[in-house]
Amino acid sequence: MFYREAGDFSTTYAEDQQTFPIKFDRYRYYVVLFIAIFVIPFIINDYWANSLLVPFLIYAIAAIGLNILVGYCGQVSLGTGGFMAVGAYSCYKFMTAFPDLSMFVSVLLAGVVTAAVGVLFGLPSLRIKGFYLAVATLAAQFFLVWLFNRVPWFYNYSASGQISAPERDTFGILITGPNTEAWATYLFCLIFTVGSALVARNLTRGSVGRKWMAIRDMDIAAEIIGVNPLRAKLTAFAVSSFFIGIAGALFFSIYLGAVEVGEVFGIQKSFLVLFMIIIGGLGSIFGSFAGAAFLVLLPVALKVVGVDWLGWPTDIVAHLQLVIVGGLIIIFLIAEPHGIAQLWRVAKEKLRLWPFPH
Repeated sequence: MFYREAGDFSTTYAEDQQTFPIKFDRYRYYVVLFIAIFVIPFIINDYWANSLLVPFLIYAIAAIGLNILVGYCGQVSLGTGGFMAVGAYSCYKFMTAFPDLSMFVSVLLAGVVTAAVGVLFGLPSLRIKGFYLAVATLAAQFFLVWLFNRVPWFYNYSASGQISAPERDTFGILITGPNTEAWATYLFCLIFTVGSALVARNLTRGSVGRKWMAIRDMDIAAEIIGVNPLRAKLTAFAVSSFFIGIAGALFFSIYLGAVEVGEVFGIQKSFLVLFMIIIGGLGSIFGSFAGAAFLVLLPVALKVVGVDWLGWPTDIVAHLQLVIVGGLIIIFLIAEPHGIAQLWRVAKEKLRLWPFPH
């Protein structure tokens, strides 16, 4: 009843092709953005920032990056953790080598370095696909972790082998180091998340995105109609790795502050981001946010319900989380391959017709 297009007319092609052509969707988006920018920073505390909001924003960027490669271009990748490590170590080197460099620039440059590495490891996609490409990216994951563990230059010859983010400020406000404020780290990550979503949305709706989807659907047919598979696949690897590198840089510098590559950016991280886009929805920017929100919120919700309310042992709750995630992946792959995003689309279609029969 309240979700209608009646009287909502488009008079130009630009209005008809905008991201949210229905006013209700557009206003809802503005309300969410307003709350995220002007309300949450005033009520956020360290617990909400560290357990939910900051990891959600960072994982959303990583999920958007992987979704561009897997969901839009159809190139399977299991090396997300390794590429996040490239972003983290690149950001660390920029922060230590250029102390006066802005953190915004350091994070963006870390994304550029990761994009170059992603293009390098994306070259095999020109010859192989499917399972073999997944194995190739898995090899990249293990190689990158080994490289950052074995070459002391990457961690500045530290005896512990860890990298720690030095204190850096933006506009006089500390955003890295032990003395940061929750609202500052949240807003810093929010800027990158909103920017990444806007860039990804515009890329996937334009000619570049159509080329990616043509390659995903049938690469031979795409080549016949004029799509250059070399350029399309490598641009997908570059853009995807750029976003994943930014996520890795933020995960190290803003969220954790100190990391050891094998523990933080191992193969588990690659599978975690992959599960996010499978549950959230392949080929959907909204699905990247939905999957990231679900897998960040799930362990917190299970801890509150299982440990705090029901008094279950912590190990039982941890195993229950694995069971739930595994079961949901199987259910979504069989019943709804497009994930939460498709369920949301179906719900909106029903709302647009309710209460009339359909």
